[in-house]
Parts: sequence; structure tokens; C-alpha cells
Amino acid sequence: MEKTLLIISSDITGHGHKSITESLCEKVQSHNDVKIFVVDGFSLGKRLLLKIGQSYGPITRNSENLWKVIWKLSALKPHLVDNFIESLIRDNFLKLLEDVKPDMILSVHPNFNGSILNILEKQDIHIPFFTLIADLVNIFPLWADKRAHYIISPTSEAQNKCIEFGIPDEKIKVSGFPVRSRFFPKSYNHRKFYKKGQSLTCLIMSGGEGVGNMKKIAENLLNHFDCNVKIVAGKNLNLKTKLEMSLKAKYGDRVEIYGFTKNIQDLMLSADIAFTRGSPNVMFEAIATNTPLIITGALPGQEEDNPTFAENFNLGVVCKKPKEIKYTLTSLLENNGEKLNEMIVSQRNFINTKAAEDILQFILEVGDPYYEAAKEKLS
Repeated sequence: MEKTLLIISSDITGHGHKSITESLCEKVQSHNDVKIFVVDGFSLGKRLLLKIGQSYGPITRNSENLWKVIWKLSALKPHLVDNFIESLIRDNFLKLLEDVKPDMILSVHPNFNGSILNILEKQDIHIPFFTLIADLVNIFPLWADKRAHYIISPTSEAQNKCIEFGIPDEKIKVSGFPVRSRFFPKSYNHRKFYKKGQSLTCLIMSGGEGVGNMKKIAENLLNHFDCNVKIVAGKNLNLKTKLEMSLKAKYGDRVEIYGFTKNIQDLMLSADIAFTRGSPNVMFEAIATNTPLIITGALPGQEEDNPTFAENFNLGVVCKKPKEIKYTLTSLLENNGEKLNEMIVSQRNFINTKAAEDILQFILEVGDPYYEAAKEKLS
């Protein structure tokens, strides 16, 4: 019998939640017994909630300190956030349940865990509810609600945080981070090990919102190395224009500048090394393509420990100051690229290529008995 999985995601707070959702939707093709219905949680709210979601991009682009304050305040009183969002989405969410009639619900955004569980509890609705954490180390308390049937964690580090927040270990499933299939090469042999003297293709990214000092990073690379540089400015059109005006005139064809691109995997696969902030989604897409990473910073709050996470597993190195790019990259290239090549091997050994499939399979296997038991209880 076909089951319906309702996924609560977001299209407007970065690109990571949407990417995770797409990675799961891809796997439905191999499951004839399930269909997925996706909704942007912010669209369920009133106009105020939509404006709150839309503010994420401008705030993270223009004021990291303000974002840090918002993150800390939200973490102090998570139940207040849950109650507030519940009040905004209740009517539309109940109508959604009536229309979709889901057998299971999965939330991939922290703002819609406790709020939806509040609604289900108050309405005495018994639908298995799963949470899929979209961060790596520092997680909002909003991710950790004891009422969820299971919390799916991409890392042991996030699992440990859940336990600190009071979630029983047996309610947490560690899965690996789900990445869309197009980021995985057909064969890891495509990534050639570095050899002394080869010209480099360097990719500079900063997540969907296009934050970070890309200009200085590019200049340090172009001035000190035999390389070409490709820059992805994301949705930040103003940044794209500024980079084109300042870099193209000076460096010509050695520089290519892109806005938001749907084919980022092609740029990653063609690059020898990627420079990016500690966005979990971007980091893991680079790891999936087996592209060595230099992490240039991270948003305060949910991303701040991601660079250290990458270094701990030799998935990348951290270089927060553009002027130190020269020394960081030189160190990676020494001894015929010994450290760079070790990173390539570490990434191959670390990534779970089947994380999305494992997550979907787990939800279907665990959610079905919960759903059937609930139906039996009500009948």
C-alpha cells in the first residue's frame, strides 16, 4: 500500500534545506510504495512568518553580528519560538493535513519541529514525526524535541548535542549528511592526485547567500599561484557585479564569475580545490565531489564549529584570513602535494554515498509500524 511522506522544508533560508529535501525526493524512484509531498514551512504562516524567513539572506549577508544575537536569543527560549510559529501556521497546517493525508511527517527545518508537534499533540493527531537535522555540530535546541518519534542526525557530534538537550540515545539515528546524487562522480578516479608544478583551478564559494571576502581571496590566489579562479557569488547580485568590475579588468580570462548556479556540481568536479565558508550543505557537496577544501569562515551560531569538524576528519583546512591563503595553500602543495592528496583520500573514506537512501529507508521502515499502531489504537 502506498504511503505519503510529508516533508516540511524551506526555499528561502539559504539553500541547504531545499538541497537536502531534493536528495530524498530523488530516492523515491526506487520506492514504488511511497510518494513525497513537500511544503515550504514558511508558506504555511501568515505574511509575518514569510517576511521572517525572507530576512535570513539579507541578515547573513550584511550583519553576522545581528545573526549571532538572533541565534542566541532563539536558543535561550525555544518553546517561545515554537509557540509563536504554532500560532502562525496552525490553520494552514491543519488544512494541509486534511488535503495531503500524510502517513509520516519529516521536518528538515528547526522552526517547524516543536511548532508542528504542538499542533499534533493538541489536536490529538497521531502521525509519526521525524526530524532530520541540517547542521553538523552546533545545533539549535529547536532541533531536539523529545516528542519526535526519531531525530535523524548527520553526525555523531550533532547526536551528542541532542543527548545534551535531553533526547534519549535510542531515539537518535546517525545517518551521514544527505547529498544530491549529481554531486557524486561516477568514479572517484576522476579526481587526479596533485603533481608538483601543475596549474590549479580554484573555486571560491560562499553558500547560496554569497557572503565572505571573495575578492581578497581571489587576489591572493591569482597573485601568488599558477591558477585560474572561478567565483560563485550566489544570490548576491551586488557582489557579483563588484567582483566583475574589480577582478575581470585586472586578471582577464584567469577569472570567471557566476551568480546563483544550478550546476555547481560541474564547477566542483572541474576544480582542484574549493574555498568556501563552513556551510554544511556546501561543505558536503564539495566532499561528495571529492574536492579538497579550504574553509574561509563560518556564520556564528550553527556553523561556527564546522571548520574544526572538517579539520578533525581531514576533510579540509581552515584559513580565515585572506592574507594567509598563500601560506595555507603552499603548505598543502609541499612535497608533491602530500597534504592535499591525503585530504582527497580522507574525503573518499568519510562520505556516506548512500545517506539519502538510508534516511528514506529508515523513515519508511520505522514510521510504518508507528502509523499502523496509531490507527489500531483509534479504531
